[in-house]
Amino acid sequence: MKYLIKAKIEVDGIVDKHDVIGAIFGQTEGLLGPDFDLRELQDKGKIGRIVIELKPTENNKMKGELVIPSNLDRVETAFLAAMIETVDKVGPYNARILTQKIVDLRLEKLKKAIERAKEILRTWQQTEVPDPRELLQEIEKALKPPSIIEYGPEKLPAGPDVETSDTLIIVEGRADVLNLLRYGITNTIALEGAQTEIPETIKKLAQTKKKVILFLDGDRGGDLILEMVLKSGLPVHYLARAPPGKEVEDLTGKEVKKALSKLTPLTPAVLSKPPAEVTAEAKPEAQPIVEEKPVEKPHEVTTLNIPTSIVETTKQLAGTLEAYLYDANWNLVKKVAVRELYDTLHSLQDSNVKFVVFDGIITQRIYDVATEKGISLLVGARIGNISKKEGGPILLTFYELSS
Repeated sequence: MKYLIKAKIEVDGIVDKHDVIGAIFGQTEGLLGPDFDLRELQDKGKIGRIVIELKPTENNKMKGELVIPSNLDRVETAFLAAMIETVDKVGPYNARILTQKIVDLRLEKLKKAIERAKEILRTWQQTEVPDPRELLQEIEKALKPPSIIEYGPEKLPAGPDVETSDTLIIVEGRADVLNLLRYGITNTIALEGAQTEIPETIKKLAQTKKKVILFLDGDRGGDLILEMVLKSGLPVHYLARAPPGKEVEDLTGKEVKKALSKLTPLTPAVLSKPPAEVTAEAKPEAQPIVEEKPVEKPHEVTTLNIPTSIVETTKQLAGTLEAYLYDANWNLVKKVAVRELYDTLHSLQDSNVKFVVFDGIITQRIYDVATEKGISLLVGARIGNISKKEGGPILLTFYELSS
């Protein structure tokens, strides 16, 4: 139906719905011939079923509402409403019918459709249309490497998948874990300063893995770690090494991938060999290790008058990747990130910096620039493969300083 005629009705007596229907059909019959007869119109589907609601009033009268659906055009519907108003009797009682309004059902449907469209659009915008800022955050999150975690009672630096992955990669320090995380390798854990004994956490973790890989630096420090691991009986299946003279923390993504693709199986036959032979087998291209000539003599270290507070400082520095620069009286001159240490030392002009303590590896590059700048002492987490020079600084590790 297109339209809905709504009208009020009053009857001066008690009647029922059938009386009203009969009055409407009877009193409008023949007004405009058979083509506009209500029964004919209903039969043809031009008007719908007439609905009437009546209620008695206190003075024995009836009041109510009637509704007539219409499929006629606008003019015919208006005329139909006017024709219904001509009914003035229901049974023996006077009656009055007054049209209140004609509702355009198509317009009502359109209004409902518009409101529903608004609701759908709001829901769609809230749930389906992404916020550009959220998209940018997701892109940044995808580019950002996973965060390092602390694993086990020893709080060892590790990747987030160290427990769930069936492969475990053991590296030397926190910086190695961070570098591997940068290239999407999340199943690593660091020995972190272990000098003579493998942490219990790593021992237990290695026993639960199908594959355990030891990934070491390509220097003397890596050889010492390998020797310790071989003596410990840790169930390591494969050995990976950084290129000669390089450390895992400095490798590029391509170098990491290459090192992990060239694994040396640590079979019982290999494990029975001395560590030096295992190292040579793992990296046949390795250059002979330069033998270090001892320069740190006890009396030299003693003359430096190293304060006991510096030992505590090394404990605080562990894991921070920071460097502290001191003058001859052990007054702190500057703090810098380890990655900036070389450039900082290289740029020193007539500086009073004499001692450097940093959470990193003492490399040949750091040693050379320290020698050039007159540094007396370098204290690092580890000492790399150093070819020492006359007049160079004394070299100590955190472990040696605290022992």
